[in-house]
Amino acid sequence: MAVGHEVELFLEMLAAERAASPNTLLAYSADLESCTAFLAAQGVLPVYAKAEELAAWLADLSLDGQSRRTVARRLSCLKQFYLFLLREGVRKDNPAANLDAPRPEATLPHFLSESEVVALLEACSAPEGASIAQKRRALVARAALELLYASGLRITELLTLPREALRADKPMLLIRGKGGRERLVPISESAREAALALYACDAWRESPWLFPGRDAKRALTRQAFDKILHEVGLRAGLDPQRLSPHVLRHSFATHLLAHGADLRALQMLLGHADIATTQIYTHVQTERLKQAVEAYHPLATQPDKTAQKTG
Repeated sequence: MAVGHEVELFLEMLAAERAASPNTLLAYSADLESCTAFLAAQGVLPVYAKAEELAAWLADLSLDGQSRRTVARRLSCLKQFYLFLLREGVRKDNPAANLDAPRPEATLPHFLSESEVVALLEACSAPEGASIAQKRRALVARAALELLYASGLRITELLTLPREALRADKPMLLIRGKGGRERLVPISESAREAALALYACDAWRESPWLFPGRDAKRALTRQAFDKILHEVGLRAGLDPQRLSPHVLRHSFATHLLAHGADLRALQMLLGHADIATTQIYTHVQTERLKQAVEAYHPLATQPDKTAQKTG
C-alpha cells in the first residue's frame, strides 16, 4: 500500500470508530505529513521507520522551538498510527510504543492579591436604586465569590451545590468532587451569611439548587456565572481577562499557604487526589520569594555597584 493510503485508512478509522472531530483529523493529518517529510529527507518511508528515526523527528521538533505539549501530542499521534499499522498487519511492531513524551511545562497558576479579592467582593454590592433583579444578581455574585474564595471550590462543585447543603448551624459544606470523592470544607462566617441571604431571597422559587438558573429546576450555568464575574470585575477595576473561577481557587490556595497553612490540609481542602498536584502552590511561593529578593535586596538591585566594590 502507498504511504498516503495508509494515512487515509488511519484517519478513516479515527472518524468511524472514535468519532474524531474534523479538527482532530486535520491535526493528525498535519502531524503525519510533517513526520513523513522529515523521514523522506533521510531516505526513509514511514512504514519502515525505526524507533530511533522517529525519536530524531521528535527531537527536531523541540529544536525547532515547538512546545512540549505540541511534541507530546505529535508523539501520541505516532503511537496511534503505528498501533493501527500493527493491528492491520502492515507492521509486526510499534516503533513509537516506547518513545517517551517530554514532560509538560510547569505553568504556575494565576492568582489575585488579597487586596484585589477584597475589591472584588466589595464590588458585589447592588447599585443605589437597583431593581429587584439587580439586587438578586448582586446576592448571587456575593454568595458565589465568597464561597469560591473562602473554600477553594471548583466552579462545577459550587454550581451543583444542592440547596440543602447549606445549614445555618453548620460551618461545613459536604462537597462531591472529581471522581465522586466527597470532602468536608469549612466556610467562613461572611461566606455563610452571603449564601444564607441568597437562600432566603430564593425561598419562593423552591429550587433544588443553591444557585438556581432562570429555570429554577436547573442550576445556574457556567456561562451565566462568567457574565456575572465579568461585570463584578469591571466594577472592581480589575481586568476581566485575569478573572475566572479557577483564579479564585488558586488565590484561596496561595493565600492560605502564604499565611502558614499546612500542605496536607490544603490538599484535603482542594480535593486533590495526589499531593503532587497541590505542591504547585509551593512553587508559587518560591517564585514570590525570589521576586521579593530581586526587588528589595540591595545586592540584587545594584549589581554594577557591587561589581565595582569587589573589583
